[in-house]
Amino acid sequence: QVQLVETGGSLVQAGGYLRLSCAHSGSIFSIYSTGWYRQAPGKQRELAAAITSGGSTVYADSVKGRFTISRDNAKNTVYLQMNSLKPEDTAVYYCNAKGRLHYWGQGTQVTVSS
Repeated sequence: QVQLVETGGSLVQAGGYLRLSCAHSGSIFSIYSTGWYRQAPGKQRELAAAITSGGSTVYADSVKGRFTISRDNAKNTVYLQMNSLKPEDTAVYYCNAKGRLHYWGQGTQVTVSS
């Protein structure tokens, strides 16, 4: 089993920044990829960014150039640095870890006011 705990969500003005953290615990040796997904009200959950255990990254077109995903293996934590935030970035952000199974965190709310 893998447990994920997200922190860092908040209310911020457009143009501002936030850093989300996803702390992993449990059987983390099996994890080969961690991603940040987001779900806005009335919309489907979508991938914002992901990073593999080898450090390869992928970003949604809507966040490229503004968001950066990174990992600190010593802390078993994956981060999402979000800059130049827009109101359309408002969503619940979920951490997802892929191993033998897929694991989800509880989500953290990000609200960007205009």
